[in-house]
Amino acid sequence: MTARMTARFRPCRPVALLALPLMVAACALQTSSTPGPSPSTAGPSSGIPTSTPSAGQTASAGPSATDSGRLTLPAPKTSDPTPISFSVTVNVAAGESGRIVIVVTNLGEVMIPELILRWPTDVRDTVFLAPFEPSQQRIREGGDPLVQDWTRWVEGPGEHGEPAGTTTLGWGPLLRGGTLTIPVLATRVAPGPIVFDLQILNGDTDAVLRSDGAPVWLQVEVP
Repeated sequence: MTARMTARFRPCRPVALLALPLMVAACALQTSSTPGPSPSTAGPSSGIPTSTPSAGQTASAGPSATDSGRLTLPAPKTSDPTPISFSVTVNVAAGESGRIVIVVTNLGEVMIPELILRWPTDVRDTVFLAPFEPSQQRIREGGDPLVQDWTRWVEGPGEHGEPAGTTTLGWGPLLRGGTLTIPVLATRVAPGPIVFDLQILNGDTDAVLRSDGAPVWLQVEVP
């Protein structure tokens, strides 16, 4: 994620030459930042988008923060019987940017049309998670067509039932016996560690997938 800084001078009224020092002091330089690409709030598109819980955890209206500061997700409505195996590797040093790599293998007998990663949107206040790095070379007139591996990037509530307060990243399809490696860029926004929930779902049904018989609902810790 990049930020463009723009500056503008607040105009000053003409004053006498003797008042020049006061005029210089009064002309304030104002800066504003323009954020980089962000997920869509409307729904999926073909271009730039739109933890293991403790026992007895119940569904809530939306993501929330626990007393420990962990950002949690509401319980999914259903689970999908399709078994998967997965790994999550956090390649982010304390106080720096990096990436989180999720590897998912389909152990079931059917294809998963779309694999979904979901996390609380408030994670962006500490690290901004994105499926690509902005680049002037992504789209060039007369150049190669834009190719993207991800299928949707939605900040809920979305048109396809993405819950409010969550960010949904789609990837796929995931073929029977296939493996997807999903690199998610993590750009540092604020110092300090963060712990947040991550769910892996079947995008066709919005049901959480299962690994070793348990829903894939884990905690991710970024130092």
